[in-house]
This record gives sequence, structure tokens and C-alpha cells, in this order.
Amino acid sequence: MSDILPDRLSVDPDSPFHDAEVLQRDVGVRFKGEDKTNVEEYCVSEGWVRLAVGKGVDRRGKALTVKLQGPVEPYFRNG
Repeated sequence: MSDILPDRLSVDPDSPFHDAEVLQRDVGVRFKGEDKTNVEEYCVSEGWVRLAVGKGVDRRGKALTVKLQGPVEPYFRNG
């Protein structure tokens, strides 16, 4: 498997940007220089992350999120 992360990645299995193989490798996301642990989706080229807000869910059971703009740096935590 490649050590290059995709430009856009989502943890939601229903998303077209979901990649289970990549997510199994423990992906970390640094947003504006700070490690984030609640990232639901990111896009490097467009410069945004979608973060889970608390433990709330919508009527379909998906996490409530907020989209923030800024520099995004995904990386593999284990090497």
C-alpha cells in the first residue's frame, strides 16, 4: 500500500470518499498546526475539515459537524 494519503477522506462509510484500507492505518490530521481527534472528513486541496461537534447526532444517526477552513496536514500516526 502507498504511503500517500488521499486528497479527501471521510470516516463515514456511506461517503464516496471513504477508504477503509487507509483508515485502518491510523490517519491523523493536523489542522492549523494542531492535532485534531474529532475529524469526520477533510480535503487538503480545498483547505477544510469537518469536525464532530460534541456527541450529538442528527435524525439519521450521523454526527453533527461543523466545517472549518484552514491548512490541513494529514499523516499516518504509526510511521
